[in-house]
Amino acid sequence: MKRKQAPRETLITGEPWKLMLSLSLPAIIGMVVIGLYNFMDAIFLGNMIGSQAMTAAKVSYPFTLINSGISTLLGVGSASVLSRAVGKNDRDTIDRIMGNLTMGVILLSAAITIGGMMFTRQLLSLTGAEGEILEMAVKYLRIIFIGSLFVNFAQAANMVMRGEGLLKKAMLIMGTGAMLNIILDPILLKMIGTVEGAAYATVISQFIQFTITLGYFMKKDQNVRIHKLCIDGKIMPQVLGVGVSAMLMQVMTLIQQTIMYNVAQSWGGSEWQTILSASLSLQAFAFIPLWGISQGFQPAAGTNYGAKKYDRVKKFMSVFTIGATVLSLVFYIPVMCAPKFMLSLFIPDNPAAIEMGASMLRLFFSTYITLGLMIMSITLFQSIGKAMNAAALAVLRQIVFFIPLVYLLPRIGSLGIIGLFLAPVLTDIGVLILSLGMVLAAFKKMPRKKALSPLR
Repeated sequence: MKRKQAPRETLITGEPWKLMLSLSLPAIIGMVVIGLYNFMDAIFLGNMIGSQAMTAAKVSYPFTLINSGISTLLGVGSASVLSRAVGKNDRDTIDRIMGNLTMGVILLSAAITIGGMMFTRQLLSLTGAEGEILEMAVKYLRIIFIGSLFVNFAQAANMVMRGEGLLKKAMLIMGTGAMLNIILDPILLKMIGTVEGAAYATVISQFIQFTITLGYFMKKDQNVRIHKLCIDGKIMPQVLGVGVSAMLMQVMTLIQQTIMYNVAQSWGGSEWQTILSASLSLQAFAFIPLWGISQGFQPAAGTNYGAKKYDRVKKFMSVFTIGATVLSLVFYIPVMCAPKFMLSLFIPDNPAAIEMGASMLRLFFSTYITLGLMIMSITLFQSIGKAMNAAALAVLRQIVFFIPLVYLLPRIGSLGIIGLFLAPVLTDIGVLILSLGMVLAAFKKMPRKKALSPLR
């Protein structure tokens, strides 16, 4: 049977611009579909239950990234190992990837479910959430933690599909879960009448996606299947070495957003938490297409690097960075031109908050158009096995630069709450400069002459 994927020969010989489109479009659509889970939850909650319910789900969101961190750790790491193994025609490594991933997901998901259920209230208190918002958030997050196994396996295995080049298949499976969530959200919110309806819709959708994905890797995939379930001593260190940098993006986002909600509460109260919730919902959804195009970049960069086609790695970096920058205009222009309308999608019942938050939303998004280079830089280092470089950029952006700024800027002069929204802007400018320098340094270390590599 002919497999519908981007084969090794195409990845190492195809025209870069055409490959960028063919690899990225399904990945972008697939990642946008993933983002619809949280994005549509926020919109339905804000419009059907109220702004407090929307805020409760959003202050819970940083802790759902514990699951995203695990799936990213195992999924991105496994996809990187897979793409390099495909480039080298290493059949033994390919056959052991999914058994290792599945066992890792089972063990880590069990720990998250147990620990998350026990310490839900303590985790949420870190955001500064109080009163009714806190109570609703506790109920929402506990249900989400119950579905940890389902979401972690489905998302991690989906990343492996993309690492194979099966981007359309990955998109369709993710799309099934997301569309089901969008259908169930209003139905269950109407039936239950509380924030728990959105949480149940999410878990049910993730279970369906889990079932489809498991069946695919058990019976249908012609190249990568689940064989022996075990933690593989040879594969797992490679997976963790690359995956840690990708996981750090999720974990650091958890820390970053938890701190932002706490600072918003301290300097502006619950109303500014609501404005921040809407802003972060827009930011999170706007990031997703950029991560989607990076998923198309990953197999192209990894396979060519494994085949020692270094000039093509550099070319792909340029092509995908340009593509990501152009793609960012889809969100950058609407936010800059109509910030009040964008906020009203989430908080239609609070016109005063919309009026206050419009200028802050513009400030918050002012550097968004520059983030294509940063995301492609992290993906490049993950793809070529330079885990420390990718991890350094993630930590610098979300911890080392950001945390001091978010605490210090509100205390400078009369900045106050403005400092909260200015901190990520200054952070992005610093990391943009570092990303460019690190990529150029990595390119200088690659041999200038393309090494010949047999296609088979």
